Parts: sequence; structure tokens; C-alpha cells
Amino acid sequence: MTKTRLEKIADLDEQIANIRKRQQKERQKYNKAERTARTRRLCSRHGLLEKMMPEIIPITDEQFQAFLEKAVANNYGRDILNKIIAQHPAAAAPQAARIAARADTPPATKPAETEQENGEGEDEGEGNGARVNG
Repeated sequence: MTKTRLEKIADLDEQIANIRKRQQKERQKYNKAERTARTRRLCSRHGLLEKMMPEIIPITDEQFQAFLEKAVANNYGRDILNKIIAQHPAAAAPQAARIAARADTPPATKPAETEQENGEGEDEGEGNGARVNG
């Protein structure tokens, strides 16, 4: 038996809904992978800093931020970083591509709902990354 036009439209609407669900799941997987990579990066880099300078361990977050601003986040620190990146441009390329892709990607619809549905939120390493104590 042939389908009526309304039935064909309903089937297409269902297919569209299924594709949107799959798209949302893929976005969630991508976002989770990005958060995991960021958390790993923050932990390993901060661990390396603590290994090289164990005297920063007992300082407060505010003191740590002041240290970074004075020691690293200045023109001299940026010049050094730019020279390091220029020496190894291939290593910096994947991160730059991810940043560019994130800027071009439209935000997922209703992000607050998707985070609540999955039980995922800010407590998964999405802070400012400057936590020192505890």
C-alpha cells in the first residue's frame, strides 16, 4: 500500500528527529572529550610547575594568580612563548585548530538542559584551573 503525503512527511519528521538526537549525542561526546583533555592538561601542567617549584604548593590561589601575572602573563613571557611556538609550530597546530573549530561551531541548543540530563556540569574540571590547595 502506498503512503499518503502526510505519512511521508511524518516519516521524514521522525528521521529528522532521530538525526538531531544522534547529532546531540555526538556533540556531547565531543564536549566530554574536550573537557577530559583540558582537565588532563591542567593537571599535568600544574603538576610539572609544582615539581619544578615546590615552594608554590602552600600559597593561596590569589598568591598563585599574582605570581603568574608577574612572572608569566606579561610581554616578556608572551615573547618567550611565541618563540617556543615558532620553533615547534606542528605541536601548536592541533590546539589552534580546536580553538578555531570551537569558535566556528554553533552552540548546542539548550546547553543547560543537556548538561542536566547527563548529570554533567561545572564540577568536571571546568573551573579557572588555578586551584592550588586541596
